[in-house]
Amino acid sequence: MNAKNPETAESGNRSSMPEQGGARETPLPSMGFKPFTMIAGIVVVLDQITKLLVLAKMPLFHSIAVIPGFFNLTHIRNPGGAFGFMASGSQEIRNLLFIGVSAIAMGLIVYFYRSTPKTYPYLASALAMIFGGAVGNLIDRLRFGEVVDFLDVYVGTYHWPAFNVADSAITVGITIFIIHVMLGKMPQ
Repeated sequence: MNAKNPETAESGNRSSMPEQGGARETPLPSMGFKPFTMIAGIVVVLDQITKLLVLAKMPLFHSIAVIPGFFNLTHIRNPGGAFGFMASGSQEIRNLLFIGVSAIAMGLIVYFYRSTPKTYPYLASALAMIFGGAVGNLIDRLRFGEVVDFLDVYVGTYHWPAFNVADSAITVGITIFIIHVMLGKMPQ
């Protein structure tokens, strides 16, 4: 009898069959919160630094051509959500809605991150990017009641809605998440 191995202590032999009934699989460990906070923190810092530079150096609605006919830096304020959603609604209701939705989304992201095994580093990184982007835009909502946008991509007269570093991180994170879902590579 082997006292060091609890599986063989009672029966004297090791069963190759998993236990049936109430036995649970041990979940795989997550990556921990250090990578999460590092990735999310980098997103927030880059987002806030770029927004501070725009606020300090560019008057509202001022535009600087970076790639003529395709990309400008343009100081815009977005009181609404993505693509200007609810931009013309009541500011109090809009802020309450967006702050509430952000808080719920951030809670869900932390929950999903904690449930993501370390064998899914891209998915875990994507969740951290989404979280960092949400925090970056939430800071703007709390400070200004609107979000500072400045990245303006366009072709001719067709402009994509202006966005910022936080929006970019959210978009990349959601894209990675969708790829995982489409390829059936989600943790159980």
